[in-house]
Amino acid sequence: MNLATTLHRFTVVPSLPKELAGLTRIAYNLWWTWEADAIGLFRRLDPELWRMTRHNPLEMLGSLQQATLESLMADEGFMSHLSQVEESLREYLCSPTWYQHNGNPGARIAYFSMEFGLHESLPIYSGGLGILAGDHLKSASDLGLPLVGVGLLYRQGYFRQYLNLEGWQQEIYPENDFYNLPLHLEKDPAGKPLCLELDLAGRNVKVQTWRVQVGRVRLYLLDTNLEANAAAEREITTRLYGGDQEMRIRQEILLAIGGIRALRLLELEPNVCHLNEGHAAFLALERIRILMEEQRLSFGEALEAVRGGNVFTTHTPVEAGIDHFPPDLLEKYLGRYYRGLGLSRDEFLALGMQNPGRANESFCMAVLAMKLSGHSNGVSELHGEVSRKMWADVWPDLPEEQLPLTSVTNGVHQKSWLSEEMSRLLTRYLGTRWIEEQGAEQAWRKVTRIPDAELWRTHRRGTARLVEYARGSLKGQLSAL
Repeated sequence: MNLATTLHRFTVVPSLPKELAGLTRIAYNLWWTWEADAIGLFRRLDPELWRMTRHNPLEMLGSLQQATLESLMADEGFMSHLSQVEESLREYLCSPTWYQHNGNPGARIAYFSMEFGLHESLPIYSGGLGILAGDHLKSASDLGLPLVGVGLLYRQGYFRQYLNLEGWQQEIYPENDFYNLPLHLEKDPAGKPLCLELDLAGRNVKVQTWRVQVGRVRLYLLDTNLEANAAAEREITTRLYGGDQEMRIRQEILLAIGGIRALRLLELEPNVCHLNEGHAAFLALERIRILMEEQRLSFGEALEAVRGGNVFTTHTPVEAGIDHFPPDLLEKYLGRYYRGLGLSRDEFLALGMQNPGRANESFCMAVLAMKLSGHSNGVSELHGEVSRKMWADVWPDLPEEQLPLTSVTNGVHQKSWLSEEMSRLLTRYLGTRWIEEQGAEQAWRKVTRIPDAELWRTHRRGTARLVEYARGSLKGQLSAL
């Protein structure tokens, strides 16, 4: 007897009563990650569940029992707190911004990065590069910049670390449940996932796009883990910095060329692209290709037009930390592409080499980014000096002090990194101007009025909490072994 089996796929997402629907609206905008009142609102739901879900409000909301939901609706204090946070979010999104009064209304900026460190509940980052990118988006939101982020959505992200019973560091790769993350799948007018196709070494790869809302700013994340793709193509967005050089070049083509094509599909074509490290340098080639095709320009003409709208930030002060690819790998993945630009093999390889005549020089993504960007910078004054020495051969005719590689000292998004106690202390002595106008020198001069003892007590309370957290975390890891 033949039995026909029909498989159905179900997606389970949190569904709350309309009285509590505001919790979902807040959870889907990462504005909550830097607002103490919003964080306190979610913690108030269930402090232990908040900890167990690694501070992921969507996962927590999907785990709440019906009895808990009913008690929350009956709690006047909680409902008032929810109403206040909702109003704060509405006010934030609607209030005038610095850019409205000071910016260029025609600017459209895209910020490309392999990782974005926005919050632990969205684990698509590994370290400083991602944290800088996350803070960049948050600050752009506060300022009202017309900026979108572009990255990759990793199924496993970067590994988590723990210590085993012998004290050795171990790694695990948890699967990210996209439907318990603050993600919106972009769809076309017919309601189907918005997809693009990308040629990778002769194989057609389908790519879909997810959106994360970061205050006023949108972050678009590309995903190849689709049933229409072969297993090897689905693996491209499995892990951050996973795999060999071949996996890396596939990820970087996806980020750069796929990212530009995704923005065009979304009708968000940028006129300025910021490359956070050289991973996205191939985007300059895609922008050149588009101009050549649409404006009938030569490669040289299109390069000059595109270069002025590319900004490159280099982070790594040592060659070993920068991506280099061998010519054969470039030929495999970009041979047909660069020939379509009218370039010979040697002309294309020269774009990524400091000294194309030097034997055995590999293709460097940082060099490609510098040659195709109108502005390049390091991430501190000292790093700028080191970088100019590292890359002097890119501009052999210029003295070191005139090299077009400057520096911008890294900053942080203040509200993300200040504790509640420190924020209250600053507000008590500085007023609220330090929040709205973080660059206002006049406001920060008042810091000297804070008594040393009070500042030290606030600092020590933060240190004590950190030690308590580290001990609790280690205890939990050891108990689970």
